[in-house]
Parts: sequence; C-alpha cells; structure tokens
Amino acid sequence: MAPSASIDVLPESDTSAFTVPGRLTIQSVAKRRAAEGRLVAGVAALADVERFKGRTSHLHKPKARRWDHRFSTESKTRLPSSLKGAARYLKNEGMISLGGGLPSSRYFPFEQLSARVPDAGHFDGPSRCSTLHAGKNDLAEGKSDFDISTAFNYGQGYGAAQFLRWIIEHTEIVHSPPYQDWSCTMTIGSTSAIDMGLRMFCERGDWILSEEFTFPTAVEAAAPMGIRVAGVKMDEGGLLPSALDEVLTNWDVYARCGPKPFVLYTVPTGQNPTGSTQSAQRRREIYAVARKHDLIIMEDEPYYFLQMQPYTGPDASPIPPPTSHQEFLDSLVPSYLSMDTDGRVMRLDSFSKVIAPGARVGWITASEQIVDRYRQHADVSTQGPSGMSQLLMYKLLEEQWGHTGYLDWLLHIRMEYTERRDVLLDACESYVPREIVSWVPPMAGMFHWFKVDYRKHPAYPRKSRADIEEEIFHAIIGHGTLLMKGSWFSPDGQGEGDDMYFRATYAATPLEDIQEGVRRLGEAFREVFAIDSVVQGNGNGIAAVQMKALETGLANIHVNGYINGHANGQAKDFGTGYTSGYGNGYSNGGHFDGYTNGHTNGYLSAMA
Repeated sequence: MAPSASIDVLPESDTSAFTVPGRLTIQSVAKRRAAEGRLVAGVAALADVERFKGRTSHLHKPKARRWDHRFSTESKTRLPSSLKGAARYLKNEGMISLGGGLPSSRYFPFEQLSARVPDAGHFDGPSRCSTLHAGKNDLAEGKSDFDISTAFNYGQGYGAAQFLRWIIEHTEIVHSPPYQDWSCTMTIGSTSAIDMGLRMFCERGDWILSEEFTFPTAVEAAAPMGIRVAGVKMDEGGLLPSALDEVLTNWDVYARCGPKPFVLYTVPTGQNPTGSTQSAQRRREIYAVARKHDLIIMEDEPYYFLQMQPYTGPDASPIPPPTSHQEFLDSLVPSYLSMDTDGRVMRLDSFSKVIAPGARVGWITASEQIVDRYRQHADVSTQGPSGMSQLLMYKLLEEQWGHTGYLDWLLHIRMEYTERRDVLLDACESYVPREIVSWVPPMAGMFHWFKVDYRKHPAYPRKSRADIEEEIFHAIIGHGTLLMKGSWFSPDGQGEGDDMYFRATYAATPLEDIQEGVRRLGEAFREVFAIDSVVQGNGNGIAAVQMKALETGLANIHVNGYINGHANGQAKDFGTGYTSGYGNGYSNGGHFDGYTNGHTNGYLSAMA
C-alpha cells in the first residue's frame, strides 16, 4: 500500500508525455489544498468533489463501468431534489436569496459549543486535553470555515462540504481507489447505508449473498423488502471464493424461487460475528469471482481500523506496534475498494467503532454513478448526518487532530483492542476446555468465535443439537455471563448436522471482568458436558474424579485433562478417547469400569 516514491512518465504518443501524479499522502494534502484555494462554503453549499480529489490527480486512471443494468426500479425513477438543486445559484456574486426556505440562524438558541478532547498523540489520560470551540458566526468573522450558523441549518444529502473534503482526502490516503470517477457521500451510519443500498439494487423477490454467519441487522433490513439472503460457506479466513463461485454457478432459479443474485454483502475485516479477516489474496480471489458473475460488492467495514497485532500466546512477548504512519497504513489488509478497477464496490465506512456510535456519521465510497443514486435517495429521506455531529467531527478531525492525529488515534485504539483481545485469549487458554471448545484468535474487530463440539455432549444424539445449544446458552447465563448463540447470525438457519458456535465480545468489558467472565464460561461448559474442573489428588496419588450425575444410557463421557496426582503418581492427561468405546480408561493409578459407550445402563465409578 506504500505510495510510489517517484513520478512515472507514460508516453501518450510519439510527441507527448503524461505525468502520472503521485498518490495522495498526509504530507501532500497541504500542497493540494494550496492549489485549490480557500474553501468557502455557506449554508447548503454544493460540494465540488473533483476539486477535493485534485482535478488532475486521477485522469490517468480508467473510468468505472456503468451500472444501469443493476439499479432497481425505485432507484431508476428517483429524481434529484429540485429545491436543493437551486442552491448552485447561491454562488452567483451579489445574489439575494428570496427562494430558499432556510430559517435564519439568528433564531438558533446556540451561541457557542465547546468540547474537551485529547491532544493528538496523548490519548492515555485527561492531562493533555484541549477545548474545542464553535461559535455561531465563526465563518463570517474569519475564525473558522465551519460554524453553528452553517452546520445547524439545512444541508445537502451528502453532508457539509467542509467535512466531506476531509473524508475524501482520508479515503484517498488509505485506499487510493484505482479508477478515475470515484466519489464519497456521507451517511447517517452503515445500517442506513445498507438499507439504501438494498433499495438501490434489489427488487422484491431478489436474493443477495453474504457469509453463512452475518450481521443480523442486514438480514432484518432486507426481509421487509422481500429480499432474501443466501449464506456462503466460510472458514477461519472468512468467506470462501470457491463456495461463492459454486453457489452462483449452480443457482437454480426454480428451486430458489428467485433470480440469480448479483449483490454480495460482506464484512471482510473482523467479521461480525466470526471475527474472521479475509487476507489480501482471499479478497483478490473473491473480487475475481465478482467480476466473473458481475456482482456488486457491498463492503461493510466498521472494524477495518481495529486490525490488531498478532496474538503471540500467554507467555510470549508482544509484537511492537508500527513506528510510523506509513508503516501503520502498510500493515492494513488492502480493501476491496483499493483493488476495484471496475467501480463495482460500494464501501461503507463509519466512525461508530473508532470515535462514537452516537455521532451517526459515516460515508460510502463508490463510483460517481452509484454515489449519485445514493445522494438522490438521501436528499428526500434521511438528508445528511446531523449538522451538530458534523460540526463536532470537523472540529476534532480537521482542526484539532488533522489526518496525522487521526492516524495516531487509530494506532492507539489498535493497541488498546490488542490488549483486550489478548486478555480474553489468555483466559480462554486457562479456563475453557479445549477438548470441547476450539477457536481461532481474531486478527481484527470486537468478536471472538467459539466452536463447540456438541456431539460430545453426554446426551447426544438423544438430545438434539438445538436443545444442546439452548442448554449451553442458559448454563452460561446461570454462571453469570452472557454470550450470543451462533445460530442467531445464520441467514439460512441451522440444522441438526451443522456446527455450533457462540460469540463473545471483548470490546467494552473491564479487563478483570473479561477474565472472570471467561472463567465462568469455562465452568458452564464443564457443567453441561459433565467435565470436572482441575481435580486434586490425595496423599496416596489417588485422583478423585467428581462427575455430574449421568442419565441412563448416555454414550460419550469426556473428562478434562487436568488431573493432579501426588506422592505416587504424576499428573497425566486424561483425554477424550479414554471414555468413548474403550473397555478401560486409565488415569495414572486409578481406572474406570462401568464405562458407558454402548451400554444401556452405563455409569461411571472411580476406583483406586
């Protein structure tokens, strides 16, 4: 992702040459702005996106494909807001407006707003903070380019030009979309963007694609529109390209009662709920499938900047953080947007996970054609984000931190989330029975995904998968902690033979409570699966095994491998194989008879 260090010259003909501009960096933002001249944008001002992008900075890139064949009837019939379109005439010198229905800011009961925020690079405590101020008439008085009079009035659907410029620059610094006519427009958060995106592309009766476990709100937003969601198989690296291709290649419109889908909704980084992160190679392979089947990719990335340091284990030294802004940017997995040569990606970004969800400010990046469709919808529905939120975000990100300070903040929360994730994983290694539960350390996001081998439950298969899941869920609650059932995240629902999962989060719980919560979780698993905790031997080396009372005819008994003998015997691992289908399971000085596999009235008795 590193920008080119030199400027390449590509021949256009035998007699001319075209200079390819370098990629926008933090250091070159000031130069571009100086070339633009001062931004003056009043109430409901139109935004000159091409100016913010640098008018000649992307001319060497190809243009995006056209997507007329993918827009819904609703989107095709939307027209621009006629009243907001008239705002372009306010730029005319000497114009006196008697047309716009804008209230006078004289009657806004706000004279000044202030907020204390940390100084850039000093995020560990309240000692290094500054107070941001926003006055009613700062723009007219030359104190700021954005003020209460402007922000608190009506605006365009894509948001205030002042803050949109910052968003466009940030998007280019991080992703540098590889086609010419990309654009951004603000949203009131990704949930709303999902809703609008579905309306833009889908008709009632359509299907869309997603991971086999996905964000429930996306499924619930689609359902009232008559849009169904088909889950695509995953592994620990996220959505499987081969499975995506197979679903699309073998789509049966009659069996599915709907046309072949052309929208893929995916959360590629720190996926909710699985915590999986698609590698760069995985994303390239999925993008190739998207090109093959002409898909629109809705890239929902609220956790993109919560990519963490690799997990090294309970006793290993942590990996040092990036030492520069460029090293930090280079460490991020490339986005779909950064590899999108067709303009088929609609990327959803949000400040909800990295600043505050209550701000309700986000944005999409896509081809100008797609962004224009979105803006026209927003102009007659949600409008832009709250002007109050935009003003606060502008003061923080533009005037206080700038692009450099924001990257400092993102690196700070990266390390904070790394610590939280590591505390949870360390506790899992100590307390959660590995013979029943498995997991893959998450690389990003807020979530940890437990896979539970429910087939080792004492009552399986007499007890159904759904009943075992319910038993585990309530046992966890009974031990004083809460996880979410994995089945709640499956758009297709789960059947008897499917794997079982539970989702945990480490995002907001105090560190000491994370440890205690995982300890309780481990106890709940041991209780449900009839596994004892760490068992202490007596002076003669006899391991006393305390088991949960067993039902008649139960089949598979599994005992945790932490049996500590004394005097005459050392601790010996007593694994799952010793009680399923074996005549005698030995545990270093003691043995079990009356094993249960295949016996109608099996029971378990410990003998010295």
